[in-house]
Amino acid sequence: MQKNILIRSIAALSGIVMLASVTACGDNTASTTDSSSTDSASKTAPISGNFQGAGASSQQSADEAWIAGFQGANPDAKIAYNPSGSGAGVQTFLTGATAWAGSDKALADDEVEQSKSVCADGTAFDVPVYVSPIAVIFNLKGVSDAGKHINMDADTIAKIFDGKITKWNDPAIADQNKDLTLPDTAITVVHRSDKSGTTQNFVSYFKDQAPDSWTYDLSENWPNEVGQGAKGTSGVVSTVKQADGTIGYADFSQVGDLGTVAVKVGDSYNEISAEAGSKVIEDSKQDDTVKGDNRIVIKINHATEAKGAYPIVLVSYDIVCPAYKDTKQAEFAKAWLTYVTSDEGQKAAQDAAGTAPLPSSLKSEITKSIKAIKTK
Repeated sequence: MQKNILIRSIAALSGIVMLASVTACGDNTASTTDSSSTDSASKTAPISGNFQGAGASSQQSADEAWIAGFQGANPDAKIAYNPSGSGAGVQTFLTGATAWAGSDKALADDEVEQSKSVCADGTAFDVPVYVSPIAVIFNLKGVSDAGKHINMDADTIAKIFDGKITKWNDPAIADQNKDLTLPDTAITVVHRSDKSGTTQNFVSYFKDQAPDSWTYDLSENWPNEVGQGAKGTSGVVSTVKQADGTIGYADFSQVGDLGTVAVKVGDSYNEISAEAGSKVIEDSKQDDTVKGDNRIVIKINHATEAKGAYPIVLVSYDIVCPAYKDTKQAEFAKAWLTYVTSDEGQKAAQDAAGTAPLPSSLKSEITKSIKAIKTK
């Protein structure tokens, strides 16, 4: 009798243990599925072949990190990225010479139309790959070399880059920086000489926040004859470093030890950081007026008053086709975007380039767009 009771007790206990084990496995599976919607090229079949990309010079640091990470999981894939500038990269993509383009601006309507001749089906689309603040950089003896910021509002920055404010001790600057002794040094503006998405994002801040002081049409090309031009983000940074009194604009990841402007938001002046840039995107909406399928384009809210937000930012995009004439290109584009927008890819970009990761609110839509790429 005691033996039968013991056998029944062991059987019941075994059933409980088995049930707990199954439940735990179910929980782990669900958790993994939820957290990996875009999380890793290594979970797809390995990619092989040679693949080229071109575009935004500001993407270079992030792309180098992504290429290293992607090739680690796909050792037979050989990838190269040419940081030729957003405009040049998109034009190269539209000739069919590259698998993707990196751009600091969304596609224009005519570029979407042109992509019909390159894509095997449908039109090209843009997917956000990271958020980056655009720094207003300066080199001013006694200020930048002392590690100090300069406070400026939108109107002041616009007037400097339009040549209306020409001295560092101009009252418009001095009145916002009572704690600084500013020299009577001439301001030398440095801007991009090439077609640039960074330029368009930079001046779009003026268009929205200081329209009376910045009356030029929005463009990737620098619109006036003020100052001197330099090619690429690295060119602007290098030129600003060379002389006292210079001011320019550049992707935050390449600023180095140059001075940066703290920008007025509401009643405060906010310093630049990846986190501050991300707060603006969280306070922005998608642009539902863009033409074409699968596109995820952010309409940046330059008028944000979110606490701690830095309003001069760019959203960097990768541009791909929904279908390619070469199946290998399609397989690569899908796996590449899956990796780049995954948690792993976003961390790699943040570590290498100081970018801000994409808001979690965009993840499901990004995944949906990537899944639209046909690989068969």
